[in-house]
Amino acid sequence: MEGTIWSLVPPLLAIVMVLLTKRVLISLGIGIIAAAFFVGSFNISDSLGLIWNEFRGVFYADGAVNTWNVYILLFVLMLGIITAFMSMMGGTRAFAEWMIRRIKTRSGAQIMTLILGIIVFVDDYFNSLAVGQIAKPVTDKHRVSRAKLAYIVDSTAAPVCVVAPISSWGAYIVGIIGTIFVTQNITEYTALGAFIYMIPMNFYVWAALGMVFIIALSRADFGPMKIHEQHAIQTGEVSRSEIKETAGSVSILPTSDAGRVSDLLIPIATLFIATIGAIYLSGLSLVEGKRTIMNIFGSADVSVALLWGGIIGIVVTFLLFIRHYQGKQLSAKHFISGIIKGTKSMLPGFTILIFAWVIAALIDSLGTGTYLAGLVQSSNLSLMILPLIVFIIAGFIAFATGTSWGSFGILLPIAGEIAAATDVTLLLPMMAAVLAGAVFGDHCSPISDTTILSSTGSSCNHIDHVTTQLPYAFVAAGIAGMGYLTLGISGSVWVGLVTVILGLLILYSLLRKIATNEEATLEK
Repeated sequence: MEGTIWSLVPPLLAIVMVLLTKRVLISLGIGIIAAAFFVGSFNISDSLGLIWNEFRGVFYADGAVNTWNVYILLFVLMLGIITAFMSMMGGTRAFAEWMIRRIKTRSGAQIMTLILGIIVFVDDYFNSLAVGQIAKPVTDKHRVSRAKLAYIVDSTAAPVCVVAPISSWGAYIVGIIGTIFVTQNITEYTALGAFIYMIPMNFYVWAALGMVFIIALSRADFGPMKIHEQHAIQTGEVSRSEIKETAGSVSILPTSDAGRVSDLLIPIATLFIATIGAIYLSGLSLVEGKRTIMNIFGSADVSVALLWGGIIGIVVTFLLFIRHYQGKQLSAKHFISGIIKGTKSMLPGFTILIFAWVIAALIDSLGTGTYLAGLVQSSNLSLMILPLIVFIIAGFIAFATGTSWGSFGILLPIAGEIAAATDVTLLLPMMAAVLAGAVFGDHCSPISDTTILSSTGSSCNHIDHVTTQLPYAFVAAGIAGMGYLTLGISGSVWVGLVTVILGLLILYSLLRKIATNEEATLEK
C-alpha cells in the first residue's frame, strides 16, 4: 500500500468525512484507523499497535518527552488561561470599546485583523493563536462572524510566514534551498538570496492577502461565508454553531470594576516580546557558525520559545490581576476557576491538534506525499506549464497530508532536480510554485495544524472555518494558478505578478457590483 495510489485513501477519507459529517474528531479517528490498517497490512494487532504508538509518540518518542508537541500544546492552554484572566479583569471589553471608537466599520475591523496578522510574522502558530484573541473583541462588536475572523487569521499566518526571511518558516526553507544548491552544483545564488528573489514569485501569498483586503473593502461575501456573515449582521450572534465562551464569561470576581485597555495590551505585549526574545536567545545558544540574524532564527527551537513566552505571559498576567484587584477579597478559588475556564476554552482545538498529528504521522508512513511527488518527477510535460503543475501537486500534497513543511521537504528537491535537468531558468519559479502550492493546500486542509489553531484562536467551530474558507482559498488559488501559467508562457515573473493583480482587480469589480446590487435591493 505504501507509496501507491492506495496511500491517498486514508487522508481523503478523513477529509471527506469531516466535510460530510461535520464531526472532526470522529472523522479524524476514522482516517487514523484506515491509515493504520493500510500501514499494518490489515493485521488487527499490528494496526492497533501502530495507533497506540502514534498517540504515545505525540507525547513521548525516542525514549524522551516529545518536547516540540508538548510545548506547543502547553502554549495553547496557556494562551487560553491568559485570555480568561484578561476577560476577568475587563481588559477584553475595554480594548473592544477603545478600538470601537477608532474603528467605525466592519471593513475597518477586518482590515485591522489583516494588519495584525502581517505584523505578527515570526511564527505561524503564534500568529494563529494570538491574532484571533486580540482581534476577536473588535470583530465581535462590529458583528463580523467568527468564521470570517478565522479566515482572515488563517490567511495571514502561513501565507505571511512563508515570505518572511526572519521567521521559523524562512529559516527552514532557506536550509532546504541551500542543500538543493549544493546537490545541483548551483552557485549563481546564495540560499538566502534565492529566497528573497522568490518572494514576488509566491503568487498564492499575494492572491490570498489581496483577497482578504478585497473582501473587506467590497463588503461582499459568497458561499457558506455569506450565510455566516448575514447571520452575524442580522442577529448579532457571531457564531452559527454552539461555541462555549468559557474564557469570556467568568463571573467570579469580587467586584464589577471596569477594566482598562492596559489589562489586555500588557499581557499580549509581554507574550509577544517574551516569545520573540526567547526565539532569539534559543537560536543564539544553538547556532553554529556565523551568528547572523537569519542563522540565529533558523537555529532556534520555536517550541521552547513558545513555552517560555507563555510562562512569562502568564506570570505577568497573574501579577497584573493581583494588582488590579488589590485590597479586594481575592482567594485561590479565583485563580483556580480562571485557569480551569481558560483551559476548557482551548480543549477542542487541543484535542483536534493531537488527532491531526497522529493522522499526519501515519500518512507519512504511507508515503502519500512521496507518491504524488513521483507523479511530477515522472511526467513528461511541457516546460511552460511546469510551474502550474508543481503548484497544483504541492497543493494537493499539503491538503492530503495536512503539512506544508512536509510538502516543502518532499517537493523542493524534486523541483530543483527537474529544473536543473531541463531549464535552469525555471529553478526559482518552480521552487516558488512549490512554496505557494504547499501553503494553499495547508490553508484548505481540515487536518492542518495551522487551520486548527486558527479556528481555535478565533473561537470558531472548526468545520465552520474549513467550509467557509474553502471557496475563498480556491478563488485565490485560481488567480495564482493563472499567474504561474502566464509566467511559464512568457518566462517573466513580472508578467505573472501583473496577471495576479489583474485577477484581483477583476474580482473586486465583480464583488463590488454584487454588493451594490444587494444594497439597492435592501433599499427598495
